[in-house]
Amino acid sequence: MSEIEIRTVATKKELMQFIKMPWQIYKNDSNWVPPLIMDRKKLLDKKHNPFFRHAEMDMFLAFKDGKLVGRIAAITNENHNKFQEDNMGFFGFFEAENDPEIAKVLLDTSKSWLKEKGKEGMFGPMSPSTNDEVGLLIEGFDTPPFVMMCHNPPYYQDLLEAYGLEKAKDLWAWYFDIRGIELPDKLIRIAEISKERTGITVRNLKLKNLKSELELVLEVYNNAWSKNWGFVPMTRDEILHAADDLKQMADEDYLFIAEKDGRPVAFSVTLPNINEVLIKIRNGKLFPTGLFKLLTGMKKIKNTRTIMLGVIKELQNAGLGAVLYLESFKTGKRKGIDGGEISWILEDNIPMNKASELMGAKRSKTYRVYQQIF
Repeated sequence: MSEIEIRTVATKKELMQFIKMPWQIYKNDSNWVPPLIMDRKKLLDKKHNPFFRHAEMDMFLAFKDGKLVGRIAAITNENHNKFQEDNMGFFGFFEAENDPEIAKVLLDTSKSWLKEKGKEGMFGPMSPSTNDEVGLLIEGFDTPPFVMMCHNPPYYQDLLEAYGLEKAKDLWAWYFDIRGIELPDKLIRIAEISKERTGITVRNLKLKNLKSELELVLEVYNNAWSKNWGFVPMTRDEILHAADDLKQMADEDYLFIAEKDGRPVAFSVTLPNINEVLIKIRNGKLFPTGLFKLLTGMKKIKNTRTIMLGVIKELQNAGLGAVLYLESFKTGKRKGIDGGEISWILEDNIPMNKASELMGAKRSKTYRVYQQIF
């Protein structure tokens, strides 16, 4: 049996091997959406990504007979440990050929690294945190992922579970086809009553003032999700860092904030599903032809993804979610889209899952976060 060699990513060449490894795994998978290489470089840039001001990460490559056969990252997140009051680490960016021995060596490497950091267990995949790509796809392989969601071969589930990883939490995605339908009267009534009782006003976030607008969103975000499993508050620097990417793909018609007496109390962020364009840029590069595909394709996107919808704790039973869902629905109808994904939602978040079902959405994908206690 050939020995599997693990190398820690330390050079620019090795970083590019790490970034480009998925092209090897998904070369025959028509549902895989290649990331833009420039975006992956930005995400993994430890000097400029503010995530790494409170986190550490090492990346590893696995070789067998001189051939690259897998990758993984081991991650600590001080903000997670403080907020969740645990001592867990993480693994992420997992990719491997269909060989249990390769997966074992990669996961052993992550585990050993985390033990050296004093961690008592690991969650994953987190790439690199719950504010980025989360979980392993275990249901819904028949369609491409939506923007900022992940995709993987079905055999990854077997590899992780054969290693002894256990389910920590499932995350659900819902798809809502709006063609030829109207929203249920019940949802419309809930939204109308909610606006009347709370006295809120709803407006669009302005992209020209996006950084200041996102600071209002941050106030609601860190309040709304504070009790959720796996939640980690975003820092001001993190949300401002994300603003540049958001501004490039967002349509302000789909960005809503609800205010009461001048105070932000709820918001929703829905993005055009840019993956409909990126799936056609197979090499992950904007030049020489990718930029043209991106610019022309953006005008033809037929779906959206609601990536965030948050309401401050004191108003979480006031029906504001219905208000924001209704606004997004009306906008989608006006723009003539086919529908959209609502993701991700924790499997045990009963109010949000019920609201999605009430709208007529159908569960389309399931993602699983695994855990192992050392």
